[in-house]
Parts: sequence; structure tokens; C-alpha cells
Amino acid sequence: MNIVEVCDVTKKYGDYTALDNIDLSVRKGSIFGLLGPNGAGKTSLIRIINQITAPDNGKILFEGEPLAQKHIKEIGYLPEERGLYRKMKVGEQAIYLARLKGLPKNVVIQRLKYWFDKFEITSWWNKKVEELSKGMQQKVQFIVTVIHEPKLFIFDEPFSGFDPINVNLLKNEMLELRNNGATIIFSTHNMNSVEELCDDIALINKSEKILEGNITDIKNANKENLFSVQFTTTTDVDLSICLPADIEMKSVEVLRNGIITACLKIPKNQTANDLIKLLLSQVNLISFHEILPNMNDIFISYVKRYQRKLQ
Repeated sequence: MNIVEVCDVTKKYGDYTALDNIDLSVRKGSIFGLLGPNGAGKTSLIRIINQITAPDNGKILFEGEPLAQKHIKEIGYLPEERGLYRKMKVGEQAIYLARLKGLPKNVVIQRLKYWFDKFEITSWWNKKVEELSKGMQQKVQFIVTVIHEPKLFIFDEPFSGFDPINVNLLKNEMLELRNNGATIIFSTHNMNSVEELCDDIALINKSEKILEGNITDIKNANKENLFSVQFTTTTDVDLSICLPADIEMKSVEVLRNGIITACLKIPKNQTANDLIKLLLSQVNLISFHEILPNMNDIFISYVKRYQRKLQ
């Protein structure tokens, strides 16, 4: 079941088209990566889902219903541009922002105590926001984003300003939220984080969707039949000579322990089993695995391909 469906959404600002007939679906209980270069239209779509702005054409469905004001309480939004009141004390501000979500004060206090203990920031309660570093402020803002336990979270560049330890902390929290049944729309330029966290992605460029799907399926659809192999030989076998002409040796290296590692590309009409069978007749095979493209390479490839299309 999809928690969010974007149906033919178009958004213009004067003569500028931010979104052009965008369709995409976000599966319930998944982490969905909303990707694209700067200015692609991601923030415009996020603002529409949050009902900050409205589409010029098209519609958004939330759990099968047209998106309406009643759904606001079901969404937690952490914007890229953070916005805490610098002169307010952390505890007072957290209570105030949580109460805006419609929670009773006793529930707010109970949940804040849980999160402040979990993030080990109880000592910050009476500090003013301006006394905190950017990363410390983002921890507070993350807490007030999740405090009302909505069905959908939208995190826009959530790791900005975090050190590696706190990035891992936040990643683990996102995975835990997903595992507990929440859905996350996650916008980032960090493709390593996409690889680690996302189940599905959509790639937007210059207001148009140019790619959408499950990460594993996308990787398999873009693989190039590349394989990494490690082996030893008992004789001076020159593998580059022994291989058929239609198998390309992309690289080869002899390691200090005498093990040879190579990258091989096979034609589309051959399988991994064909290559294994061939190698076993020539060398002592140690390891063998297919090399799938990473999301960074796929991102760059599709954006460049789209740019060439426009030229």
C-alpha cells in the first residue's frame, strides 16, 4: 500500500516550472529517497506534501485520500533550513513546538524525557538555543519533528552539520522509525546515505522525474556485467591470452601474497556461471562476485543523459 501518491503534479512560479507533471508513489513502511541536483524541484514537492504551498495542477493522495488539512498531524517535517528560537531555552522550546502538534502537556513531557535521555542531552534543558552548536540544535529539532509520532516523516538533508558519530546516530533512528512502521521521505545529496538507508528512490531533474523504483531493481537494470575475481595459478598462466576475445579484462593486479585480482566484463549473452566455468578450467578460483553500479554513478549517469537529451 502507498502512503503518498503524487499524481500529475505541476507547480509554476511565474514563468518558471518547478515541477512538470510529476508522478511518484511512496510505499508505506519504506524509506524513500527523493533525489536530484540543486534546483531540480525536490523542495517544491516537499512543500506541497506539507501543504505549505499547493500544486497548480494534479493532486496528492495520502493513504488513498486527497491530501487535506487533517493529514498535517500525520506528517513530521525536518526542513533543510532549521528554525529554532535562539533566545528560548531548549526545554521550553521543545515543549512549545511539541504542543503545536496537539499533544497534551503531560504526554509531551513524558516523550521529551525519553528522547532527551536517549540522545544524552538532558543537561541542555535549561540552556538557550544560541548556546548550542549547529549539530546540537539539529538534535533538538529532530526530536520535535518525531515527538508526535506521525505516520510520515520528511527529512530534508537531515545530516547537514552533523559529525560522523551523530550521523550514524540519526541513521539508526531513521531505520528504527521505519522498522516500527513509519514511512520516511528522505532528501539528500549524499549517495552513500541513500545506499545505506533507502528502499526506493525517485530522481528529479529540471522539474521532471527521470528515474523511479526500488534500489536493487535499479542497480540490476543498470549493471554492466562486470565481475571481480580473485585467483591463483600453479603455472604462468596469462589470463588475458586464455580468455575469449569477447571477455574484456578491465584491470588486473598481483597482490603481495601471490593472489591475482581482476575485473572482467562479459557479453550480455553470457552468464556468471559461464564465466565461473571458464575460470575454473584455467585457474584456482578464490572469490567471485558481480560488481553492481553504486547510486552515485547511477545518479550522475541519468542526469548527464537527461542533459544531453535537452541539448
